[in-house]
Amino acid sequence: MRFSLAALTAALVLPLSAAFVVPMAGAPDASAQPAPPPPYIDHVTWAKWGDLSSLRVYPTPAGRQAAGQVGTAAAAEQAWAEVLAAAPEAAIPGMREQFDCHWQFAELAAPGKTSWNLEPWRPEVDVTQMVATGCNPGGTEEPF
Repeated sequence: MRFSLAALTAALVLPLSAAFVVPMAGAPDASAQPAPPPPYIDHVTWAKWGDLSSLRVYPTPAGRQAAGQVGTAAAAEQAWAEVLAAAPEAAIPGMREQFDCHWQFAELAAPGKTSWNLEPWRPEVDVTQMVATGCNPGGTEEPF
């Protein structure tokens, strides 16, 4: 997914470091809406693009609603657990970071994308580079 500059700028109004911070227990975040209840992931499926693999993650409506909301780190943990329950082989370096990028920014920058695509062949990068590449470090998004 490629983000438009305006959408990316809007998504980055919140500090990147805060986007992945779990609030302290007992400290309510007045700006956060409560996350809807799970499940957050409808299903996942592996696809091939030439010799490259891609894990297609299909969020539920609740997953789309929670994704991108401030203060939904616990929901993101639950959603990632749902991904791993369906595709345990996704528990490799870089895949969680791509998922987190999609969770935090996909529904803000490109709402309604059919699937969030995670690729094991993409390099591990820091959060800034992950967002700057539209959650697709190391190459363009696959064309399917």
